[in-house]
Amino acid sequence: MAVPSDIEDLIALMARLPGLGPRSARRAVLALLKKRGPLMAPLAQAMAHVALTARDCTMCGNIGTADLCPICADPTRATGEICIVEDVADLWAMERAGVFRGRYHVLGGTLSALDSMGPEELRIPRLVARMHEEDTREVILALNATVDGQTTAHYIADALALSGVQISSLAQGVPVGGELDYLDDGTIGAALRARRSF
Repeated sequence: MAVPSDIEDLIALMARLPGLGPRSARRAVLALLKKRGPLMAPLAQAMAHVALTARDCTMCGNIGTADLCPICADPTRATGEICIVEDVADLWAMERAGVFRGRYHVLGGTLSALDSMGPEELRIPRLVARMHEEDTREVILALNATVDGQTTAHYIADALALSGVQISSLAQGVPVGGELDYLDDGTIGAALRARRSF
């Protein structure tokens, strides 16, 4: 079956998005084409607008439409706590939980020799500068429990060791509603090591 080349190009571009393969992208494009007026045209306009206006926050690396994101611009968020996350998606997840009222620092990845990701690429020098600019009392390492995430966490802890700031990390272990039988050995081990009084 012949598909017009411009539609094939759109499918190929959609397939490059995380979570979409060629078949999912094809279904998404067909759904958009069925609703060109109410869905596809506004989506195209919104994407064009965001492509022109979106920018990285100069302080934390979050995505916004101004030099400072709404979190960094909010004076009530200057609590002396900085939560370090790997990516903007992690920041948004923390905000969804609604339990952290400090500021963030988005690294933009983790240390990885294979991907040529060193401290300079991860905004670690900017983090160290922020420690001196802001009255930072605590840094919370909210990095993924992967080898690269933990390597990055140890690197940051070493880099900030002489700053006198408290360094903490998120608890790891059994998730709420989790059943031990379904957990991997590493998660069970982390949960046992991080046990607390009941």
